[in-house]
Amino acid sequence: MTDLSALTARQLLAGYEKGEFSPVDATRAALARIEAVQPLVNAFVRVDGDEALAQAEASAARWRSKEPLGLVDGVPVSVKDLLLMRGGPTLRGSRTTRARGGWDEDAPSVARLREHGAVFLGKTTTPEFGWKGVTDSPLSGVTGNPYDPSRTAGGSSGGSAAAVALGAGPLSLGTDGGGSVRIPASFCGIFGLKPTYGRVPLYPSSPFGTLAHVGPMTRDAADAALLMDVVSGPDWRDWSQLAPGGSMTAALDGGVKGLRVAYSASFGGQVAVRPDVAAAVRAAVGKLAELGAYVEEADPDFADPVESFHTLWFSGAARLVQHFGKEQRDLLDPGLREIAARGARYSALDYLAAVDVRMDLGRRMGRFHSTYDVLVTPTLPVTAFEAGAEVPKGSGHRRWTGWTPFTYPFNLTQQPAASVPCGTGSDGLPVGVQVVAARHRDDLVLRAAHALYGSGAAAVSPVPRPAGT
Repeated sequence: MTDLSALTARQLLAGYEKGEFSPVDATRAALARIEAVQPLVNAFVRVDGDEALAQAEASAARWRSKEPLGLVDGVPVSVKDLLLMRGGPTLRGSRTTRARGGWDEDAPSVARLREHGAVFLGKTTTPEFGWKGVTDSPLSGVTGNPYDPSRTAGGSSGGSAAAVALGAGPLSLGTDGGGSVRIPASFCGIFGLKPTYGRVPLYPSSPFGTLAHVGPMTRDAADAALLMDVVSGPDWRDWSQLAPGGSMTAALDGGVKGLRVAYSASFGGQVAVRPDVAAAVRAAVGKLAELGAYVEEADPDFADPVESFHTLWFSGAARLVQHFGKEQRDLLDPGLREIAARGARYSALDYLAAVDVRMDLGRRMGRFHSTYDVLVTPTLPVTAFEAGAEVPKGSGHRRWTGWTPFTYPFNLTQQPAASVPCGTGSDGLPVGVQVVAARHRDDLVLRAAHALYGSGAAAVSPVPRPAGT
């Protein structure tokens, strides 16, 4: 029998159309996977099986009538618990959030999924307010890696990454303010895309401002393109949304022949990349060359913008907790409390100086992409480390940004960037390769990623499954 929890969204939709199985079958399979893996990795903060099955029954009736509601009718999805989803609280990983209330509004991306008939499994774990690159919080505890639960799933969309990797629904919505889709995608061996800022409308706006993007977390690039075609629909609540573009699914099959690819192994020696990680990434880059891309080793022209990123990020944290009293602040993750205190000490001039660095970085990358269609780097210089820690033991890093130097620069520039799995390190844990394109060229990122999947280069060993599942 087909293991429905192992299928992509597109495979499920094809099965629905042929009548081989139904959305009810797929939803039951996803719920069974959640029940099996939740004690191991803690990927979900809320699951509503009865409601999911009711949505699946309605979808099955539509498929029987050959009248599917939209592009993902009957596909099980999960939503990171930073995004509003009506019918239950969005707690944001924080003990400061009150669960009481109407909770009767969907975020724009969630609303688009509902309009297209998606089946909502539940909400996934996040660190408190999504503030760091690993997933643990005082409210919901630690989220483990599907390949080794003693290791981190990454963050801040760690719950979504673990859910997708383990078959608990093929589609999930994450958010990315400094790498929060791409980091856990790399650590968990799945695909994650941070679209161009504004391509997916966001409401309420993030306290971290225009660093924060909503993006798909999926098993492959084709599912991500499908999800983008759904969630990039317009929503009047986001004043900064982009005008609707063309279909991302239609853009997948252009291939990479003739594409100008810049490969930067270490940002010009600025980043120490573990040798086994570097080898896996280099092999993926080699596959792009075999597929007909023009590959050249070239580094983007910028120094590490981490201090400017910190100014913007920590200021956002300060704004987030600005009106919290002492009792609420005492409930916060100590690391969040620390960066918020630092952010409160910045002046307006400090903030504007960081904006100047951001604008210059965007200009530099604009010039870079006048020569190269895409930039390829490691997603991260390491594989997943111990769960419950913000930084790897013995690394000397103080904050999560110390080990994510390839991700946050492209939140500053608002460019589309994706993590594609490209094998495993010497420890058997997944490695990701990052593909970046100029603003508004999400199609190029997805094309290159889809080509890697088609070539077999985008692969990791199967996730170990608990006995009896």
